[in-house]
Amino acid sequence: MKAAVYLRIASVLTFVHAVLHTVGGVFGKVEPGPASVAAAAMQANQFLVLGAPRTYWMFLRGMGLAVTIFLTIEAVVFWQLGTLTKTHGRGVRPMLMAFVVAYLAMAVNSYEYFFLAPVITELLIAACLGMAFATVKETEATEAGRAVGALG
Repeated sequence: MKAAVYLRIASVLTFVHAVLHTVGGVFGKVEPGPASVAAAAMQANQFLVLGAPRTYWMFLRGMGLAVTIFLTIEAVVFWQLGTLTKTHGRGVRPMLMAFVVAYLAMAVNSYEYFFLAPVITELLIAACLGMAFATVKETEATEAGRAVGALG
């Protein structure tokens, strides 16, 4: 497969990850029992942070939404990188490797602090990005740029 196809797959997986994270994580229902007791305590205890009244529940919700925002933007970026691989070839490789490392780190974090579903999703995204990295081709534009650079 071409690098662009792997990036499109990574984009869709990342968008699905964002949606499921939002629906199940950020706005998911807290189950009765110890989880609901912990959630109630997080919501009930308010304190000032830089002059604004906040709770740990607000921090949890806010960080969850921040992750959703970043996952959604990454899905858009992966789609756009798929287009760029056609014209800029190897120029996108450093960006791809940065995202591979980031998604592997996210998978370790998810394994340590969350559960298996995000681990699997993040490993699949990292694999797609890694395959895009491995299959990106030198393009005519890049080759022409090198030829001009060699002449000058």
